[in-house]
Order: sequence, then structure tokens, then C-alpha cells
Amino acid sequence: MPTRLSNYFLRTLREDPSDAEVTSHRLLVRAGYIRRQAPGIFAWLPIGLRVKAKIEAIVREEMTAAGAHEVHFPALLPREPYDITGRWDEYGDGLFRLKDRKGSDLLLAPTHEEVFTLLVKDLYNSYKDLPLSIYQIQDKYRDEARSRGGLLRGREFTMKDAYSFDYTDAGLDASYQAQRDAYERIFTRLGLEYVIVQADAGAMGGSKSEEFLHPTPVGEDTFVRSAGGYAANIEAFTTVAPPAISFKDLTSAEVFDTPDTPTIQTLVDRANSAHPRPDGREWTAADTLKNVVLALMLPDGTRELVVIGLPGDREVDLKRVEVAFAPAEVEAANEADFARHPGLVKGYIGPWSIAGAILGEKSATGIRFLLDPRVVDGTEWITGANESGRHVFGLVAGRDFHADGTVEAADVRAGDPAPDGSGPVELARGMEIGHVFQLGRKYAEALGLKVLDENGKLVTVTMGSYGIGVTRILATIAELNNDAKGLIWPESVAPFDVHVIATGRDELVFETSETVVAAIEATGREVLYDDRRGKVSPGVKFGDAELIGVPKIVIVGRGAADGIVELWDRRTGEREQVAVADVVTRLG
Repeated sequence: MPTRLSNYFLRTLREDPSDAEVTSHRLLVRAGYIRRQAPGIFAWLPIGLRVKAKIEAIVREEMTAAGAHEVHFPALLPREPYDITGRWDEYGDGLFRLKDRKGSDLLLAPTHEEVFTLLVKDLYNSYKDLPLSIYQIQDKYRDEARSRGGLLRGREFTMKDAYSFDYTDAGLDASYQAQRDAYERIFTRLGLEYVIVQADAGAMGGSKSEEFLHPTPVGEDTFVRSAGGYAANIEAFTTVAPPAISFKDLTSAEVFDTPDTPTIQTLVDRANSAHPRPDGREWTAADTLKNVVLALMLPDGTRELVVIGLPGDREVDLKRVEVAFAPAEVEAANEADFARHPGLVKGYIGPWSIAGAILGEKSATGIRFLLDPRVVDGTEWITGANESGRHVFGLVAGRDFHADGTVEAADVRAGDPAPDGSGPVELARGMEIGHVFQLGRKYAEALGLKVLDENGKLVTVTMGSYGIGVTRILATIAELNNDAKGLIWPESVAPFDVHVIATGRDELVFETSETVVAAIEATGREVLYDDRRGKVSPGVKFGDAELIGVPKIVIVGRGAADGIVELWDRRTGEREQVAVADVVTRLG
């Protein structure tokens, strides 16, 4: 039976929702696919569920082809497994926590590694049971600080998460590759361009992590790629450190008065005017060592300060810093932090001081000091002398100061060398649509998942985790497939195969429409039939058809008297008149 618009639960809107920031959000609401319930939380309407089901069907087919079996876990879970792995605290404010009437702690799952692990532990105990891959399509919950973009970043979202279980590393490699290959097939079938990039595992943990990113200007992720094939998420990019330089012939560092120079630019201007370089080259920001003070909020509530030294022509990238110090939360040091540490002289912080040099102290400020990888032994810097209005010139790394380690905290720029030697990188924006992890034995060790191997010895299982954002993919497809008038779905996920529109009031039009609908449905196609009568004008029907976005439309109007209808291809905009008897053939 066709779906008739006269009694279908669908209402389109003529005005954009006031909170819509991106095209997909605007059109999915206007076309009646979703309705906002709260920030980042949406109700799914019948036509939206149809598209969602089409995407899920493709995912299920490829998961089956990859040898995975479907299960389904609850979204509401107990605290205990997440306590064991440490993620009850690690997730911080991103986790929805609640209590039941007995006072027991529960959570709305942001991901399900723990309970998948416990399920397999409960049922399997031998290497003969492995390899195993299981998956679910389930709603997830994360308390995003600023949910935006409709379905692109919600607080409730649908995700396919799969998990592989092996007892050898070689087995994990094979399972990982099978899932990775399945993802490539899924995104190809969905018509989504993707780039596979190296990624940081974050709270998931594990030894290997890759993201599938769809390149798009509205993407929330920045990634880098080189002409030679390197690609990485900005958080996973590793800086190419220059070789160390001999400093045996370098002159001693010298402290100068540099009043009113709290910024890099004022410092460079002062250096060029009052202390020009002997070689005639002008000082630049790249000659200065900027020292940034950050505060780390550790999961146990401790607040720790850290100083990061980086070239003055670079800025600290907050995303890279958050990854470097995870699971701690990171923010700039505040006035109270500086008040508690009088050794921090704002605008003039450095890794060396006259007093510290005399006393042989490692850190001039007494605070953990980390360096950008570019600051290698033998490099010379202008940096703060830890005295108000004074800087030290010619301070040499490895001779005059040392650090507690290095950190990937600086911004990445176009032209930076790729770490694999494949050339300079360019920057692009992308939307994460899939993520695959080699978790290794992190969760199995924490939760005691072991099996007996061939020799009867207990071994810890090694795991992989593989996620696809179903609702995000739907929004991404909508973002790609639209025009000024509405959505234009690809055939693979369109809510209906054909949209038939009866225009006018002549009874023959509706009789002919019924004939056309029946003929199309006889081929197995799903039909949306606009059979509305009364005051619904052809213009309204055409506007709704453009907004809804079924790619193939049949218009039955005045030509019905002559046995003629019109075929309208929303993808190309082309229209052609065909005989009623030829409609099915012409639809292809």
C-alpha cells in the first residue's frame, strides 16, 4: 500500500527553526523528519525514521558480511563496570549520571565497552570460541557542553558500535582490518567521501586509532594531509623535531631591560630597536620562547599548574592540549593561580633566572615545565627572565635550561612537514563519521576477561572497538544533498523510491494517479502519494515535494486526459512527459 499524504503524520514548515545553525538541521526540521525536544535532543517522525532505517540496513548488511553478530544492550547501565575501568570519573561532566530510588548510581551510556566485555566474559572461556565480533545499533548519551548543528552533535544520538574479541595480536589485526574494510564499503554505498586519518584514542584508550572523516566546511574536526598520502586528525599529528645543534661555541646568555614588553610583538619590536642581531637579520616571533601557564583539573579534583614553552610564532591548540593531558580538564591559569605562585611573573615567564642559575635549580618557577618538540638542544631563544620588565637573550636549550619533557601543544599549520616524510601538510575541515580502535587488553584486563589458550593457559583477550554515528551520517548526507528549495536524497537512503503528486480537482487525475501508484508498487518500489484534495494547491504540493526530497517524482495533472504524466528528477531538475503506460519503464 502507498503512503498517502492525506493521512500521513507529516507537517512541513515554511520558516526555518530559529536555532538552526547548519543546512541539515534547518531542512530536516522544516521537512518534517525531526522535531526538537531540548538542546541536542530530537524526536524522530515517521519520514525521518524511514531514512534512518535505510542507513541502518546498509550498516547491518555490511556488519553481517564482516562476520559480526547483532546484540542490543540497554542505554541505562550500572556504575560499577565504569568504576572498574576508571571511566566513571574520566568522562567528567560529559557523562549523564543519575540515581534510582534506592540510591544506586546509574548512567546513560556514552559507549558500551565495559558491558560488552562482561557479556563475553560471562559466556566464553576458550580460545576455540574466538574470534568473535558482535555489534549493536543503540542510542548513546553525552552531555555536550554546547550541542549544535542539529543531529551533527547532539546529546542523544544513534550509533553502531561493534567489538571484536581475539586472544592473539595477529587475530586483533585481522578483526580490525575486517571492520575497517566494512566501513569503506558502508561509506561508499552511502555516497560519502571519506578520508581515513590517524587519531587519538582519547577516553577509549588503546594502541591504534583511525577516524573516517568526511571533508566538509561545517566539520568540527581539523585534519591534515600531505600529497604523499599522510593523513591525521589534528590531535594525533606529531611534530617533526629538528636535529640538535652543538652549542659549544655559543656565547653566554645575557639579560636586558625590556620594559613594557608583555607580549611577543612588543618584545620583538623592543629587541630590534634596542638589541639588534649581530648578523643584521631582524628578530622575529620565531626567535622567542613563549611560556604559557595552564591549569590541569585532574579526575581526583587536584588542580595542577604546568608551564609549556613553545616558539613565539605558535599558539597553544586547546584540542591538542586536552589530548596531551587527558583525562585532566585544561584551562588557562587564573589570577588566583598566579597569586599562589609568586615566581610566575606575567609577561616575563621563562625557564631560567639569575637566582635559579646560581642555586642550580631545574625549573625557575618551581612548576612542571614542558617544551614543544621544536625546542631542541642548541637552539637559542629570547625569553622571560622571571623578573618584571626583563628578558634574557641567547638562552640555549640543553645548556642553560632543561625541561621535564616535551608536549604536543602547539598549533599545526599548512606547510608543516608530515611526520612520515611525505611532504608538507595542508589543513582541512572534516566531520567524523566513523572511528575504529585497537583497544588491546585495557578493558579485558580491568574486567578479567580471559580464555584458555591451546596450552590450557589463561590468556587475556585483546579487543577492538568500531563505531559509526548513524544519526550523524544521516545529517551529513542531508548536508551534502540539497538545494535552495529542500532536500534531495540519494536513492540508497531516500525515504521513498517515488513521490507521486496528483494535481488539480479533476477526478480523472486521481484515478490516473491510483493507476500509476499501483503500477510502480507492483515493481517493489515504495511510493509516497500526495493524494490531498480540497484547498491544497499544486504549488503547495510541489513545494512539499522539493522540501521532502524524494529524488524521483511523478506529476499527474492536466495531461491525464491524454494519458500523459510528467517525470521530474529532483537531482538534475529535468522534467519530461511520458505516457502512463511507460512510467515504470522510464523510472528505470
